[in-house]
Amino acid sequence: MDNDLWTVAEAKAKLSEVIEHAQKEGPQVITRNGRRAVVVVDAEEWERRTKRSGNLAEFFAASPLRGSGLKVRRSKDRMRPTDL
Repeated sequence: MDNDLWTVAEAKAKLSEVIEHAQKEGPQVITRNGRRAVVVVDAEEWERRTKRSGNLAEFFAASPLRGSGLKVRRSKDRMRPTDL
């Protein structure tokens, strides 16, 4: 068995080992019915990879479309009725 590839049954039986491998060796893939189902990663790596940089205003300010002259018009169609 690869150290980074586990079946669901193996991962259940050896959860502590899966976590240890994720912390020391990197992401661990868990398969279900022969297909990749989930990946277990170290919490610090997850936080590093998912950390936001900037805010929405900065995102739009850095857009390559800024200053392009693109005009966006709001639809004047009536709103559709919605059941709440």
